[in-house]
Amino acid sequence: MAKAEDLILGVDIGGTKVAAALINSCGKILSSSRTPMVARKSAEEGLRSVVSAIDRVMLCRLAKNVRVIGVSAPGWIDSANGVVLKTTNLPCWQNFPLAHEIESRYGLPTRLANDANAAALAEAKWGAGVGHESVFYVSLGTGLGTGLVLRHRLYLGSTGNAGEGGHVTINFRGPACPCGKRGCVEMYVSGTAITRRTRERLREHSKQKSQILELSQGRLGSITSEMVAEAASAGDPLAVNILRETAEYFAIWLGNIINLFDPEIIVLGGGLSHLMMSLLDSVRNYLDTWTVQIRRELVPIVAAFHGADSALVGAAALCIPNLNSRIQPRTAKL
Repeated sequence: MAKAEDLILGVDIGGTKVAAALINSCGKILSSSRTPMVARKSAEEGLRSVVSAIDRVMLCRLAKNVRVIGVSAPGWIDSANGVVLKTTNLPCWQNFPLAHEIESRYGLPTRLANDANAAALAEAKWGAGVGHESVFYVSLGTGLGTGLVLRHRLYLGSTGNAGEGGHVTINFRGPACPCGKRGCVEMYVSGTAITRRTRERLREHSKQKSQILELSQGRLGSITSEMVAEAASAGDPLAVNILRETAEYFAIWLGNIINLFDPEIIVLGGGLSHLMMSLLDSVRNYLDTWTVQIRRELVPIVAAFHGADSALVGAAALCIPNLNSRIQPRTAKL
């Protein structure tokens, strides 16, 4: 009888949901579950949401083959010690030893990383970045996150917090960002940014007719980036202009990234990636102005292979070096 395959339990924590899955050593999801995340109450209630998602997956008969747990979460993460330092989307946790808490419940070594970093690793190891020495990953959604993989390893910097590309300032007089700075690219290129600018324009021009208002039934507070994209595809002038601006803001920032890193490939993931991919011709045109890299056209910009599951699969990718090792669960250091 063939030996059962060792598996990884991957967990991806967001502001509204927790996804958990059994994942094999090739990055294939075998069984998965999603539960709501309680992000704005106590630390213990937030942890219970994560435990609930894990417990549901552990009911699968294959779960007996799980040898290690990988976890991805947004915000500033101390991966070396498994601690969530601070995250806007998960206010329930600050300096919270998440990896230690999970290890103490399941007796399995647990690895923790920022979600965009984890997604970058998944795409480099098992996705669109396979075969490339340097992979720059961009997660576009409610916010903007990034991760950089060099020679098949995550680049985390001297303190472990490299990769905060969403908080690179592109306009020092721009709107205040929740991070405390002004004019971060996240304030211009994200689902939140698109809806904010759209609402502002409609308030400024209250008599302007727009299909966006029809889609939102006249409620500015109900406008979403998906509505803006739908209106733009139908030729709505306001929506077209908003997305044109978004493409240029993205190109301003991406031009700096290309100038600095000259990556072999740029991978776009997250819930808004399909929209940015539809604007790619415009982004490329704007890059002619916003990068000095004379061979910029040789840097491919592609969609993530794992789509919305990149961070979940990436949680498993964090654990591959340890899958067959006999390491002991860590003691968290605060």
